[in-house]
Amino acid sequence: MMMQRGAAGSVVLTAVALTAAVGVAVAAPAPDQAAAVSRGKVTDNLYMSLGAFEDATSGEDPEVKAMIDRTDIGGVQVVVPWKALEGKKGEYKWSRLDNALRYLQERHKKLFVQVQDRFFDVAMKDANVPQYVKDEGGVAPTVDENPDNPTTHGAMAAQWNKEVRADFQAMLKAMAERFDGKLAGVNLPETAVEVDTKNDQTKYTSKSYIDAEIDNMRYGKKVFTKTQFIQYINFLPDDDDHKRMKEMFDLARDKKIGIGGPDTLPDRKYQMENSYKFLHEYKDALPLVAMAVQEPDINAKDPKTGKPYTRERFTDFAHDYLGARQMFWTTEADWLQKPPA
Repeated sequence: MMMQRGAAGSVVLTAVALTAAVGVAVAAPAPDQAAAVSRGKVTDNLYMSLGAFEDATSGEDPEVKAMIDRTDIGGVQVVVPWKALEGKKGEYKWSRLDNALRYLQERHKKLFVQVQDRFFDVAMKDANVPQYVKDEGGVAPTVDENPDNPTTHGAMAAQWNKEVRADFQAMLKAMAERFDGKLAGVNLPETAVEVDTKNDQTKYTSKSYIDAEIDNMRYGKKVFTKTQFIQYINFLPDDDDHKRMKEMFDLARDKKIGIGGPDTLPDRKYQMENSYKFLHEYKDALPLVAMAVQEPDINAKDPKTGKPYTRERFTDFAHDYLGARQMFWTTEADWLQKPPA
């Protein structure tokens, strides 16, 4: 299957502004209210890695710092690798998130955190997971054969390994104990993955991978009771009949888990045949739909025009077809290079 590159490692800015006050989760809408909620105004937001956020707020990147302060930006989503939150097993590190939260709260902005366990275009030894996970053989090699980009190799935490998943969930629990009700939202990254089975030693199967994603999805919602919990879904391996994807969307609907995606690509055939059709079908039953527009997206060609997508095209499609209320924009977007309207 083709795998879409996610946010990990890219320097993109996305902000999330939920409709509640900072640190207060958006209540899941009642069935008769869901359509009205989903059709609310889209909030434009910024997205970046934790390191890029720190560069901006320290003044090393004044252009991005100015973007954070724009009146039309509601907050920042930071992509935080597992390793940044946990050193030795069970020893958690929160100071960087504390600092980010404090900085944004002082400016009446919101903080949304994407916890990253998979990394693109990186050697396995450099995967940004705790060293003990690597030492215990808990990292799997991946390959990205996206036709829009050259083939690259990466790595991810072997969530299908029960011990790895238990460690990851222990970190999520500790994170929730400190930040639930303070963060605007927490999300897990995209589901697209292609493990390099020729070199894998973690006993990966597509079934065990999807089972693990579903288990983490359930667990995240269990521990984050005040902060909105979101799962990004785009593609699943060996799911041509989409039964497993439907299972994930049914779970999101029933447990009031938000759904998002790492790329907004209006009317792109492969996306339309996968998660987009489910987002369209379920949009009025989900508490939140949040879509990113990353750097590769702004350079992609609109199949309707043969030209790069416009801001209006991204927003209209995300809002009208996918039901998005939050959009997370790369700082490379042309409209962010201009003063707020």
